Amino acid sequence: MLQWYVLSLFLYFPQDKSEYFPAAISFAVFFIACILTFRFILRISKRQAEKAKELEERLKQEMNNGGENS
Repeated sequence: MLQWYVLSLFLYFPQDKSEYFPAAISFAVFFIACILTFRFILRISKRQAEKAKELEERLKQEMNNGGENS
């Protein structure tokens, strides 16, 4: 009996289904924002990986050139 009461506090199914629209709109807005944020983070990560690769190549070239000069 207590379990049913506790679960009924969190479950709410409205009789009027139009009450679902604000929740669906809110979900859609946050879902789109989540996707855009994820793509933004991926784009920045890709740029940083390219910069790190360029830096690594430059350091390898400097080490090879420094070894040849010695």
